Amino acid sequence: MAADTSVEILQKVLENEILQTTKVVEEHLDAEMQKLDQMDEDELERLKQRRLEALKKAQQQKQEWLSKGHGEYREIPSERDFFQEVKESKNVVCHFYRDTTFRCQIMDRHLTVLAKKHVETKFLKLNAEKSPFLCERLRIKVIPTLALVKDGKTQDYVVGFTDLGNTDDFTTETLEWRLGCADIINYSGNLMEPPFQSQKKFGTSFTKLDKKTIRGKKYDSDSDDD
Repeated sequence: MAADTSVEILQKVLENEILQTTKVVEEHLDAEMQKLDQMDEDELERLKQRRLEALKKAQQQKQEWLSKGHGEYREIPSERDFFQEVKESKNVVCHFYRDTTFRCQIMDRHLTVLAKKHVETKFLKLNAEKSPFLCERLRIKVIPTLALVKDGKTQDYVVGFTDLGNTDDFTTETLEWRLGCADIINYSGNLMEPPFQSQKKFGTSFTKLDKKTIRGKKYDSDSDDD
């Protein structure tokens, strides 16, 4: 009998919380509707113009990005090109690869998808064997490695697949989440919930380097293994 009473009390508490939440949402919607109702034609027109201006500005920004090579995953031929590319764009992801490394092909597939989705970021690839100076400066020893560059500075690295679930079968969403953690793309998901099936199993240890310049003085080595 006591158990039944407890269940009833709990049920009533839950129902009351649901009702309170619903009431708050309804009040917020009512307030927004009231604001719209109170607007005169001039105010509505100004609101419309602001939205149109915002859309126009966003479209202009997109065209500017595309003109700088955003929107596609491209290979650059030399280290000199790398410095020019990162100078032109605020956010850059550069994949240091090697032709004989199978995992680089896996990374290529995911980056091709993300380059089209995240036009705000430039996605590049550079043959590590043809860029010894840059690899030495950035202390790149593991292939594949993604250098995440913001405002001409290397903010972070994705070294191998460690941060991607330690598996060759990681999803594009997992890589997208990892880039979002570095704030190198505009990520709309929840950064607190990595898309791993088992977060405990895979872990989320990052190889993060803060405020290091591209021509930087010192970098920490992550691994000596290829």
